[in-house]
Amino acid sequence: MTDFLDARALRSSMLGGLWREVEVVASTGSTNADLADAARAGRPPGAVLATGDQRAGRGRLARRWGAPADTSFACSVLVAPRRTMEDWGMLPLLVGMAVTDGVRAAAGLDAGLKWPNDVLVGDKKLCGILCESVIDIDPPCAVLGFGLNVALTVEQLPVPTATSVRLEGSDASATSILAASLIALERWFVLWDGGGDLIAAYRERCGTLGRDVTVHLAGAADVTGRAVDVDAGGGIVVATPAGRRTFVAGDVEHLRRA
Repeated sequence: MTDFLDARALRSSMLGGLWREVEVVASTGSTNADLADAARAGRPPGAVLATGDQRAGRGRLARRWGAPADTSFACSVLVAPRRTMEDWGMLPLLVGMAVTDGVRAAAGLDAGLKWPNDVLVGDKKLCGILCESVIDIDPPCAVLGFGLNVALTVEQLPVPTATSVRLEGSDASATSILAASLIALERWFVLWDGGGDLIAAYRERCGTLGRDVTVHLAGAADVTGRAVDVDAGGGIVVATPAGRRTFVAGDVEHLRRA
């Protein structure tokens, strides 16, 4: 237990369902990497690992993610989806929904999603998500990781487009936000894993819809248009001068509102 994250409080609020084990460590390199290694060593699904001091975190596209100790938390969970791996592309979106709900419930902030899974308050990023598969074990598992800025000051922000819970005016604790997010994650994961369709709920939380955007693609020209839908597979549908295009990967930039 640390002063920043209270493992005892987390366990009392969520153990007994999907989450079977909650561990909080003072610091680590990467909660995702640690939990993937633990899965290969035999740790069963349902494990939760969190820290207030992640020193070698990674975001999408191998981007470095880090923050001063006890200003942000990183959390990873281990799950073994029953759905085929073709459906696992929905997992990052599902985590984004859960964190959005957790921030709203615990911090009272009007959080939303930038496709696919950046959690924003206004147009500033509060939380990033990275999900990874562990397929060299039986059954195959997924590590669902997220890192959320709780107490960063303006001077500590990694980029001007980031924000923190404190900067948005909430004094909610890291423990309460993480607990609410994990409770929501259990709800959405169980629904999805049982065959449920989450797209309508995702659309309700996705602030990208209706926005003019530029989609930055690796090895291809950028595409600009208006985001008009999220399809059944979680892809973003963009109306362009040449017609509608659907993207399942790429960096979306929200263009400035008129």
